[in-house]
Amino acid sequence: VQLQASGGGVVQPGDSLRLSCAASGRSFSRGVMGWFRQAPGKEREFVAAIRRSGTSTVYADSVKGRFTISRDNARNTVFLQMSGLKPEDTAIYYCAGRSADLVLSALRAEEQYEYWGQGTQVTVSS
Repeated sequence: VQLQASGGGVVQPGDSLRLSCAASGRSFSRGVMGWFRQAPGKEREFVAAIRRSGTSTVYADSVKGRFTISRDNARNTVFLQMSGLKPEDTAIYYCAGRSADLVLSALRAEEQYEYWGQGTQVTVSS
């Protein structure tokens, strides 16, 4: 499976942005997809994840209520809709995938993911 993230850019505080991650490979619809981010000088951190059904999701506390993860299995794509962006959301955003489903409680751990995209930069600045 190969993952290609896109949609990053430079926005102002309070703006919205939608990230996309296109996946190749037949196992996409059976697996878990997630988003992580890494800010300058910080470790990579979990943002959101979605199970194969598309109805089970989990979020980091820092983005809950502002970000929404979704997926379109027919298009092999996962999205991260970000609204109410803050300067502290500035980071490189990575999509990640796992070929098998997994319980929600385990999806925050990056070691659970087998595949990683190249990252897309999101900068929130006035």
